[in-house]
Amino acid sequence: MQDKPVALVTGANKGIGLETVRRLIGAGHRVYLASRDIERGRAAAETVGARPIQLDVTSDDSVRHAAEIVEQEEGHLDVLVNNAGITGPLRDVHEYDGDDAAMVLLTNVVGYVRVIHAFLSLLERAPDPRIVNVSSGLGSFALFHDSSRIESRIGTPLYAAAKSAINMLTVRYAQLLPGIRINAADPGMTATDLNGGQGHSVENGTDAIIAFALGGPDTPTGAYRDRDGDLPW
Repeated sequence: MQDKPVALVTGANKGIGLETVRRLIGAGHRVYLASRDIERGRAAAETVGARPIQLDVTSDDSVRHAAEIVEQEEGHLDVLVNNAGITGPLRDVHEYDGDDAAMVLLTNVVGYVRVIHAFLSLLERAPDPRIVNVSSGLGSFALFHDSSRIESRIGTPLYAAAKSAINMLTVRYAQLLPGIRINAADPGMTATDLNGGQGHSVENGTDAIIAFALGGPDTPTGAYRDRDGDLPW
């Protein structure tokens, strides 16, 4: 009997991350539920049958230690879902400063890069490795300029800029690492703590993530999609 594939999801103690963990476990994966707060992570992991692991994407030591644990326990990683993120401060645009931008980019962009590189050698040992970067339609220039889309009317500039950066990182890494399927998934307006509970269910919000993580041999790399298909850049 073939061993179960192994996955790790960051920012997974609630919301989209937790639902992603639940669905991956349901599909037969062994899943590490990674969270900055290990106690919250343990509580969440118990509800879905995951393995809790402490991982703060803003800390080299924390990310490196998590990778060492996966190395010791599994020796490889099949699926990495970069989900951890923050909206950043919500205030009048005149009041933003460089520290605000640094905080958002450090978590939402630098954190993704830090995690990818910590787990890269483990991913490269898997037969069909996947990286799913959780992005947003707010990172699309085309959707911003479409007045019929909600992305043209909401979203902070710092969060949107971070998601645009994730989209470009995704296509560049997909080009440079052809042995790994690397894609950007837009959950859409999903009812979580980040947006005050507005939007569709977390199950709907994870559809694109799961499609990239579990898709067959025709799964692309370097794509940017929501649950309905390809998104314009």
